[in-house]
Amino acid sequence: MHVGLDRLPDLPQLQRLRSTRLGVLAHPASVDRELTHIAFVLERLGVRPRLFFGPEHGYGGEAQDMATVMSSVDARSGAGIVSLYGDSFEDLSPSAADLAQIDVLLIDLADVGARYYTFVWTALLALRAAHAAGVHVVLLDRPNPLGGAAESVEGATQAPGFLSFVGLEPVPIRHSLTVGELVALFARREGIPLGDVACGLQVVAVEGHRREALASGWDRPFVLPSPNMPTADTALVYPGGCLLEGTNLSEGRGTTRPFEIVGAPWLDGRDLAARLASTALPGFVARPLTFRPTFQKHAGKICGGVQIHVTDPRAFRPVATYVALIAFACRQQPEQFRFRTERYEYVDTIPAFDLLTGSAAARLAIAAGEDPLAIAMDVSRADPAWPEVMREAQAAVSAC
Repeated sequence: MHVGLDRLPDLPQLQRLRSTRLGVLAHPASVDRELTHIAFVLERLGVRPRLFFGPEHGYGGEAQDMATVMSSVDARSGAGIVSLYGDSFEDLSPSAADLAQIDVLLIDLADVGARYYTFVWTALLALRAAHAAGVHVVLLDRPNPLGGAAESVEGATQAPGFLSFVGLEPVPIRHSLTVGELVALFARREGIPLGDVACGLQVVAVEGHRREALASGWDRPFVLPSPNMPTADTALVYPGGCLLEGTNLSEGRGTTRPFEIVGAPWLDGRDLAARLASTALPGFVARPLTFRPTFQKHAGKICGGVQIHVTDPRAFRPVATYVALIAFACRQQPEQFRFRTERYEYVDTIPAFDLLTGSAAARLAIAAGEDPLAIAMDVSRADPAWPEVMREAQAAVSAC
């Protein structure tokens, strides 16, 4: 398998990158098959960027979730590092002043296949701003670690009024597309030119890769793209595990297995595991445990809960599993359980759980005590129109 960055030395556009004013949007997982970071790959190829841009967690990947990242300077090259994750929604896009310093923007961001993982939306916002400023964009694509099979898709697209930075455009929770496919899809719909043109989008696709392959089947290591996405196992559960951010349950931040470990000081893990087993949802075992998070929710407190062990990645349905888990936790301790009401990803007026699931329906059903499995099946039901959208996205990349 050769990702976009692996193919860069052989691209006919390489000479253009050497001679143009270049900006690079990247993060720690922007590495080639030898695990060399894009900054050093470019240096070896004689390409010297004017600016680097960093998404959520920062160009260096040190910041925790939803932590404001400040702009800085790269110590080695002296190039500026512009943060695209600040205090306001406007900070998520490159400014006109920054874009005036470059002619081409090179994007290389690893994604994990869930619509609320924000890097794809950073890439889309950067493309929109670049196009408006007359800057050409080259996107180096990478495979989806959850695979690209249509039958793996989970969840409907968001209801009207529920778009946000955890889903800027209508997309299922588990979408089975790559960053390049999603960005090319919306670029084509918005009339942004595709291909090697003066000002538009060019996607350098992955070669030698089976679309349906999971990260465990890659011929290269999984590199963590953010601090709480350490392994491919984390990525497998994340489309469900991130829903915990909309609740007062610990999603395992502050442990060594974030999103796999779930709990709270008041939760009975053995009871929760038994309830999950009763659903007969496939591909996992919920193991009761206790844990003490070192930071974020319930830091320093002993929590009861479960660890989700994925036993069959192909059969496992992360969205259905975690929606059922959350509903059971609410049913077990309705006086202690609550949904998050604090600001979430720049939104003050809509509960985080609604932004994540795409509507208020699941939250209201859980609060009303409806059947957890029925709620889980409803939220995870795939959008029947999405396979056609997937074909549209793949065609858009082919046009690049």
